[in-house]
Amino acid sequence: MNCNPANRASRVAKSARAGFTLAEVLAALLFMAIVIPVAMQGLRIASLAGSVSERKALGARLAENKLNELIVTGQWQSAAQRGTMEEGRQSYPWRLQTEPWREDGAMRLVTVIVTVPVQGRDYEVQISTLADATQ
Repeated sequence: MNCNPANRASRVAKSARAGFTLAEVLAALLFMAIVIPVAMQGLRIASLAGSVSERKALGARLAENKLNELIVTGQWQSAAQRGTMEEGRQSYPWRLQTEPWREDGAMRLVTVIVTVPVQGRDYEVQISTLADATQ
């Protein structure tokens, strides 16, 4: 190892100048001021997407259960129906729609539509099946 006093003084001087300048610190703070809000917005959108998909899956399950109930009991043939279903502490409105199926006049397209609220906005989930209208 070189123990020359001039080399040693040069290394000490370089290490003293190795810090960040004020301009570099301000640039880093400005960059963080831009990046953090954008990242937070991205996290908020991802959270909303997760909540929407979770509620829509619940709505699909509820719609499928109601559609099965209406088909099995034959209640789908009566006039347009609507109501609410309870799941936990939340109620979900539903409605029934029937329309002729284009391919075969003896069949009807039966659809149950469940409305699920997510963060102040309503989303609709539809489940449909074909039913024999001659019975």
